[in-house]
Amino acid sequence: MTEIKKEESARPGSGRAFLSPTEKSPRCTPFWRGIEVPPLKAQLIFWSLTVFGLALDLWTKKAVFDFLEHQPHNRYSIIDGVVQFVRTLNDGAAFGLFSGKPYLLGAASIIALVAIVLIFLFSGTGRKLVHIALGLFAAGVCGNFYDRIFNDGMVRDFIDVVYWSGKHWPAFNVADALLCVGVGLMVISCIFTDKSPQEHAQQHK
Repeated sequence: MTEIKKEESARPGSGRAFLSPTEKSPRCTPFWRGIEVPPLKAQLIFWSLTVFGLALDLWTKKAVFDFLEHQPHNRYSIIDGVVQFVRTLNDGAAFGLFSGKPYLLGAASIIALVAIVLIFLFSGTGRKLVHIALGLFAAGVCGNFYDRIFNDGMVRDFIDVVYWSGKHWPAFNVADALLCVGVGLMVISCIFTDKSPQEHAQQHK
């Protein structure tokens, strides 16, 4: 009688599974154990760009602002009528958005930085262009976030570009430039990166 019940319980269609006293119920695998951490080369690319980009941004801000203190009207022409250095303090985001809201912008910077690191950790291997873009993103966010913390919520901008006669692009800094380059690389990666093996397999079915 016991043997019959045991055989019935093991049938696929019985709808029930019985474990022997020596067997243990399977545990759910934490999601982070499934993360394929980028290899050492990718780690070096990401963190090196982040540190170097941050250092470059902070150094240029200090160097240019100190230099402009001794220039007439705090300006210095690089290419006459096209590019010049200016001393500008911006209490908003790009194009002056959210001006006067340093706490909101600071919180947004923290969220963005956490998101960038998580995306990097989930990006896997073989995504060199994405790793470069994320490193530039992280450097740009950290550079402007540093200013908001230690400069009374103001970001130092100093590059002024005239894109049309009498028309000036909003002043920006190295951190902003790094963010723009990162966006461009990410777009290129999305457009030109080869499709995944799964997508290729689905197309050939």
